[in-house]
Amino acid sequence: MISAAKPLIGAEEEEAVMRVMRSGMIAQGPEVAAFEEEFSAIVGGRRCIAVNSGTSALHLGMIAAGIGPGDEVIVPSFTFAATGNSVALTGATPVFVDIEVDSFCIDPAAVEAAVTERTAAIMPVHLYGHPAAMDRLRPIAERHGLGVIEDAAQAHAASLHGVPVGAAGTVAAFSFYPTKNMTSGEGGMIVTADPAIERAARLLRNQGMERRYENELVGFNARMTDLHAAIGRVQLAKLSGWTAQRQANAAYLDAKLNGVVVPPVAEGAVHVYHQYTVRSERRDELMQQLADKGIGSGVYYPIPTHRLPSFDLDLDLPETARAAAEVLSLPVHPALSDEDLATIAESIS
Repeated sequence: MISAAKPLIGAEEEEAVMRVMRSGMIAQGPEVAAFEEEFSAIVGGRRCIAVNSGTSALHLGMIAAGIGPGDEVIVPSFTFAATGNSVALTGATPVFVDIEVDSFCIDPAAVEAAVTERTAAIMPVHLYGHPAAMDRLRPIAERHGLGVIEDAAQAHAASLHGVPVGAAGTVAAFSFYPTKNMTSGEGGMIVTADPAIERAARLLRNQGMERRYENELVGFNARMTDLHAAIGRVQLAKLSGWTAQRQANAAYLDAKLNGVVVPPVAEGAVHVYHQYTVRSERRDELMQQLADKGIGSGVYYPIPTHRLPSFDLDLDLPETARAAAEVLSLPVHPALSDEDLATIAESIS
């Protein structure tokens, strides 16, 4: 079986975990602080706050930025449910809009049309590792006085016109779930340039306290453990090499695939290929044929968020609907061999 995704965990990660186990400092401690400092290097030196999941990073990041009941946040519907869920968990209302055809990311024109007097923020998702059009979204936010919350869960080290993903908005959130381009086992990172948001996020993740038993606000238990941070630090050091391999694998597939629409890359964009997502009007048939040949693939996402029972909204989002019917993500991870890539290309063509 050629797996659709494959977490790469080796001896260095195992040793990092054992180092923490031997230290006796298991909960949030020096490994978390070091991970935060080291991750800052890939987000333009911004302040980083490690938490227990990517969803927590979105949720707490928005609360720290002042988003809550009565607010609206404009989000794409073509994304994982955590995007809309995190908005709803703050008490705000997610306003779902359509995507652009090529990038699968939120359409700036749709965002402009959706702004109301209740809009507090825009949440672009850097889907599949391709950066959203931040150069067109930020002017919209500035004109209307809106925050920009970057959902960067799938886009570690991606960039647009030299600006790293996570360094263009008010707040950004990354995920370290096992299938992401790097993992900590589980975890997330809040990123911001605003010291007030940083402090609020640090309070929120730790029961609302900076000093023990001096709770300043009602907070959560969303801390990252040192065990997870130690894994994340090892993985972060490997991210650059893994990203280059993903990009090389994607370039091979771009050149070899026939019969499907390969993923375009916008001018000035650095795509990190969390997913290599093609389009096909025969998607389901193709997926079954690949499975019959032992090739894993995935549909991300078959049901637009606004159509899920948790939201159940009747909206006309044509590009979202078309993407949900056509997309298929093929293996692109760094563990693929040359033979694997050739098999994938031959099977599809």
